[in-house]
Amino acid sequence: MLGLALAGLLAAALPASLAAQGLRQESGSVAADVPLLQAETLAVWEAPEADQGVAVDEDHFYAVDNSVIAKYSLTDGALVAKWEGDPERIAHLNSCYAEQGKLWCANSNYPAAPMGSSVEVFDTGTLEHVASHSLGMTEEGSLTWFAPMGNGFLAAFAHYDRRGAEYKDHRYSALVTFDKEWRRTGGWMFPPSITERMAPHAASGGAIGHDGRLYVTGHDRPEMYVLEAPEAGPYLVHVATISLDIEGQAFAFSPDGDSTILVVDRTNGLVRRIRLPLIPSP
Repeated sequence: MLGLALAGLLAAALPASLAAQGLRQESGSVAADVPLLQAETLAVWEAPEADQGVAVDEDHFYAVDNSVIAKYSLTDGALVAKWEGDPERIAHLNSCYAEQGKLWCANSNYPAAPMGSSVEVFDTGTLEHVASHSLGMTEEGSLTWFAPMGNGFLAAFAHYDRRGAEYKDHRYSALVTFDKEWRRTGGWMFPPSITERMAPHAASGGAIGHDGRLYVTGHDRPEMYVLEAPEAGPYLVHVATISLDIEGQAFAFSPDGDSTILVVDRTNGLVRRIRLPLIPSP
């Protein structure tokens, strides 16, 4: 039943994606040393569940922590509702994004091995769990985040040093494209300039910005990486690094089309609204 419901949800959600035509492609030469930019914190809310990531819609933000989702008011930061799941079924919600009244969440069996992943869907009004789609065991690793793109999805998979599959470390983390039925259609590798800084972990957060670029955060460094699709070859192009007051993990762009994001401060149990800087043209 849930599988059939998910197919309908996918069809409804995909046309509203932030970047319907795909990732912005780099249009000129990229310097060997990418620019380091600075972001600005605009607001802070308390949210003890702010550990794995945060999603946001017009009126609320949603703090995510493994088997818990907490809904807060953007107006006054008040807790509105909370979902607490069975960790035997939904063990590790890595990230979620809000679209058309639904929370679309990446779930994995971390830290177990072999790695398995699923997509879990919740109603933003009630936080009721309404659909699930299992990816099962994937060679790509653990699903950490995904986003709608074109007629399908852009998804990040993580490998970690010293976790189960000894033959694959953090360098094997990658970005994969799927159609709306979750059939693989392509993908990219993260450039070494990023994977080296995310080691021994991988990209814990990511989203396509309103400018069509890909914005990615790691597991613990207080920085964000800006990427574009290459003109040729398998590696994404690293165009900028942004310093910001976080510790990695999943984030979400504000739905109003500006350059602000919401992101977790997991050490202090906070959600921060941060304005990103303008990305310079090459």
